[in-house]
Amino acid sequence: MDCLFCKIAEGEISSYTVFEDQNVLAFLDIHPCSKGHTIVIPKKHFDDISKMSEQDYVKMTNGLKHTLERIQTIIHPDGVNMGINNGLAAGQAVAHAHWHIIPRWNNDGGGSMHSIIKNGEGVDVKAVAELFK
Repeated sequence: MDCLFCKIAEGEISSYTVFEDQNVLAFLDIHPCSKGHTIVIPKKHFDDISKMSEQDYVKMTNGLKHTLERIQTIIHPDGVNMGINNGLAAGQAVAHAHWHIIPRWNNDGGGSMHSIIKNGEGVDVKAVAELFK
């Protein structure tokens, strides 16, 4: 398989490890948005999170928690944004499920998750809620 993140997980491509266990690898993003910007991946390949089993997802969230704890202990940010770009329309550049942990500092000029896209004007939330019934 020609997957960049699989190659990193297998050690074929070097990275700067933040956290690793048998299921998860977390490494510094080479194009960081902030100091300590970390990518967290399952070592097993999944194109996106919808392909993960519940068991694999739980293992992943445990890895996310441990990675976050390390970032908080070592980098000492005032906060973090955690997110995933799932699918091409969402900006997923590598077809391997992965999460971003982006350390934040007071007055760093960044925004909240609501600042990513501003296309909700006029959305009828009640009508959308009906779709989930």
